[in-house]
Amino acid sequence: MTNQTQTVFIVDDDQAVRDSLADLMDSVGINVETYATANDFLGQYTSDRLGCLILDIRMPGMSGLELQQELIRRDTVLPIIFITGHGDVPMAVQAIQAGALDFIQKPFRDQDLLDRVNYALKSCDSQQNNQQQTQSVKKHIHNLTPREHQVMEMIVEGKANKVIAIDLGLSQRTIEVHRKNVMQKLEARSLAELVRIVTQTGLA
Repeated sequence: MTNQTQTVFIVDDDQAVRDSLADLMDSVGINVETYATANDFLGQYTSDRLGCLILDIRMPGMSGLELQQELIRRDTVLPIIFITGHGDVPMAVQAIQAGALDFIQKPFRDQDLLDRVNYALKSCDSQQNNQQQTQSVKKHIHNLTPREHQVMEMIVEGKANKVIAIDLGLSQRTIEVHRKNVMQKLEARSLAELVRIVTQTGLA
């Protein structure tokens, strides 16, 4: 059903809810950990762990929304599914606007939650891959010389070699060499791929 390296983290102050959800995840072979408070979770969780978070929106001490904000502050990519009561929908909408993946209202069917969990685990894989790609591109861009970086930015802007050469007061041949170095260092096989790599990661 899902990657066994992923874990569903359940944070809810109600032990009966924690036990029930843990049994549900166990029944379909999903790794699961439960925590009674947000602080308990924060004390154990490290950002390199993949999976998703099932989070009660109302809890004593640090609330679910406050935990979400703390994870955002830590730049954590863990997808969040909020569990809400009927009166918590406005708060849930606020959570979605802040980046939560979904929310589910009590009472809910087991299959509805499992569907959301499976989607969240796939989303976590995608986010992790994107983050790794961005880090890789950052590393490659860091290896560019200042001139290569300048040429890269002008290429992404759509400027031709001849125009770049005129703007920088260099020969067209020199620009071609810089362009070739940029393509090699960023492992781009075409101009279109170079533009996509740089613009998607916001590093131009």
